[in-house]
Amino acid sequence: MKSQTFLAIIVVLFLLISSSLYIVDQRQRAIVFQLGEVVSVKTSPGLYFKIPIVQNVRFFDSRILTMDSEEPERFITSEKKNVLVDLFVKWRIVDVKQYYISVQGDEALARVRLAQTVNSSLRDEFGNRTVHEVVSGQRDKIMEIMRQKADVDARNIGVEVVDVRLKRVDLPQEVSESVYRRMEAERKRVANELRSTGFAESEKIRSNADRQREVIIAKAYRDAQKIKGEGDAKATKIYAEAFKKNPEFYSFYRSLEAYKQSFQNQNDIMVLEPNSEFFKYLKNSKKQ
Repeated sequence: MKSQTFLAIIVVLFLLISSSLYIVDQRQRAIVFQLGEVVSVKTSPGLYFKIPIVQNVRFFDSRILTMDSEEPERFITSEKKNVLVDLFVKWRIVDVKQYYISVQGDEALARVRLAQTVNSSLRDEFGNRTVHEVVSGQRDKIMEIMRQKADVDARNIGVEVVDVRLKRVDLPQEVSESVYRRMEAERKRVANELRSTGFAESEKIRSNADRQREVIIAKAYRDAQKIKGEGDAKATKIYAEAFKKNPEFYSFYRSLEAYKQSFQNQNDIMVLEPNSEFFKYLKNSKKQ
């Protein structure tokens, strides 16, 4: 009987001790409540004690959390054009007590508060910028401004905004089609302009080449005629000097050339007087 009583006392003591101990992990923060009121906040990892039954502990994740938008949000730029923005926010709890007081420690409520803050900042920033600036020109600057603004508001609920990132900034389908058509028309205009410029340059090059060709041919013909004239002059001079030594032989040679040109074909017909000078050397050859 005594042994059973002793065993029961040991079990009760064990339960009391176990219910009075709790461990705070290095990835957690803890709040100790006593009758519903916050009496202590544990931010360092370790083993802690609490009063059983009277006190209870609630744990919160201290790691960096991610809030990712489920659907792209629509915003209006300074040009009154709609853009679809897909983003995510990195945040973590830095003041556990304030976090509990502001959103009752509910992560869903904290996400709603952060989403409202980020969306409000986005509307302000996008409303002051053009489509080009929000898509590529000032994207990094916009993200840093949003992070700073969201962090200021998030501190009121005990949360730090570590980073805000725009994953994608797109134009709505109807706007995209209009932009693509305008881009296509602009590219066609540039292409036509380049073709016109290229055609004009090709015509210029072709005209210049034709002009140079005509100049080269003219110079070549001039030089050829000059050389030919000089050759004919030299030939004439040589003939003259040669035939001047024997005029009779020159006359005989010229007559042979005439006979050769006149009697090339058997069907050729010549009408001449019998005593014509043309047959002078033929007549003399018969006498010889």
